[in-house]
Amino acid sequence: MVFVGAHDHTLDDKGRLVLPARFRSHFAESAYLLPNAGCISLWEPERFEKMIGRLGEQVRAGEIDPLSPKKVAHASSIVRPDAQGRITIPERLRTFASLEHDVMVCGAVESLEIWNAETWAAMSSDLDQSVADLFLRTGI
Repeated sequence: MVFVGAHDHTLDDKGRLVLPARFRSHFAESAYLLPNAGCISLWEPERFEKMIGRLGEQVRAGEIDPLSPKKVAHASSIVRPDAQGRITIPERLRTFASLEHDVMVCGAVESLEIWNAETWAAMSSDLDQSVADLFLRTGI
């Protein structure tokens, strides 16, 4: 599945997030959360494992720091949705991404991203125009 779209959501006072219904089946058993650039990434287990494998390949090719896969593993958290499709985002990650109450759950092709709603609004204010410009430049 390619993850697309942006969805308004809220965190409850326990740091729980209801996953968008259309994505729940992809995270039914578990998911991996990890810090990203200004947000939290939510990965399906299979894709997370492939991503770690790609990092290992880059280490063997001498392209990245040999500790990079371990750093990603240390920074990650595994979560399991409850019966209502909620995941609990650890406080450390909520603090990292300034997640409080209002959040955006956004498709990032291979994963989902969880953004502070205000940060997302500021960052995405010209999103539609940026996509239109991309298509003009690439001829797609």
